[in-house]
Amino acid sequence: MNQQRGYFVTLDGPGGVGKSTTLTALAEDLRERGHRIHTTTEPSTSPLGQFTRTQADHIHGHALACLVAADRYHHIRTEIQPHLDAGDTVLCDRYLGSTLVVQRLDGVPEPFLLALNADIVLPDLAVLLTTDPATIARRLAARGAHHRFEHDPDAPGREVKLYARAEQILTSLGVRVLTVDTSNTTPSKVASRIATALSTHPGSVTSRTRPDGHEAAP
Repeated sequence: MNQQRGYFVTLDGPGGVGKSTTLTALAEDLRERGHRIHTTTEPSTSPLGQFTRTQADHIHGHALACLVAADRYHHIRTEIQPHLDAGDTVLCDRYLGSTLVVQRLDGVPEPFLLALNADIVLPDLAVLLTTDPATIARRLAARGAHHRFEHDPDAPGREVKLYARAEQILTSLGVRVLTVDTSNTTPSKVASRIATALSTHPGSVTSRTRPDGHEAAP
């Protein structure tokens, strides 16, 4: 009997919505429910991912989008897919949802981004965390900007709209999407909601699909 592949869960959303704290709480919640958890992030911790992260304020547009995609493919091959094949539940802080927003903010057209990511592994559950732009701006001011996009005072409003568009795109690709407003709740409550949604999933797919709708190579 073939071992069932693990679940792949991604968390995306504007800066300041609590992705990292929610991911930590979600990992703890799922472990208590019997999942074997592997947490990761994008850009990845590989040399390519570290280069992408450190140079994101200096490399722009299509070039940065290509770097992000290259790191993603390497990340899938060397870390994400092996853990899924081993039956682990993989939780990833930022994935395709962020690409469809951050790279759009950087002037890269949507069709180009979808073409770049045509062969990636799609998540079993894509979680999009959101809140109102004023709350995002307030949290960023208190936390401080982490990258050049967060210095733009208009970015929070644009991000919220682009994440709504990203939800439509992900759904059209056959990805199950859960959007959660974090305005008046805690990371632990958000995590519990995500874990409950994952527990109702009919089962992890045996062959992953690509953004173009074709089956990915094993």
